[in-house]
Amino acid sequence: MARTEAKSIQTGTVHVDASGMIAGRLCSDVAKLLIEGNRVVVFNSEKTLLSGSRSNIMADWFSRLKIASVVHPKHGPFHPRTPDGMLTRMIRGMIPRRKPSGLAALRRLRVYVGVPTEFSNVKPRNFEDAKATKPIAYYVPLGEVAQRIGWKGAS
Repeated sequence: MARTEAKSIQTGTVHVDASGMIAGRLCSDVAKLLIEGNRVVVFNSEKTLLSGSRSNIMADWFSRLKIASVVHPKHGPFHPRTPDGMLTRMIRGMIPRRKPSGLAALRRLRVYVGVPTEFSNVKPRNFEDAKATKPIAYYVPLGEVAQRIGWKGAS
């Protein structure tokens, strides 16, 4: 009984604006919030930043697209090409998704491209450790990577 009492954590909905944040650090902070039991809404996923040289990042994503089933491509793996799908997949890799707690955590996650109208007047939470510290030229926006691998969204 003491174990359930100790686990009573304040949970709620956390709104996160992903613009100008480094993807890996943002995803780890979001994964922690989800595991704690919070609902997390992430918007502006296309403005999330990947750190590294542009050529290495693009080569890495293009090499991931070549991974397919030997038997038939429709059997997977399926590669997300939208920024919200890519960010969701990054967060999914940081959650124990094969456990019931991980599945429940993933159900509490919502990721959007842009800002939906119902969240336009919400004050988002920022993670100080996830903000980009170098000049913007050192990063590649996730939306740009998504467009190069086949996303037909915002131009």
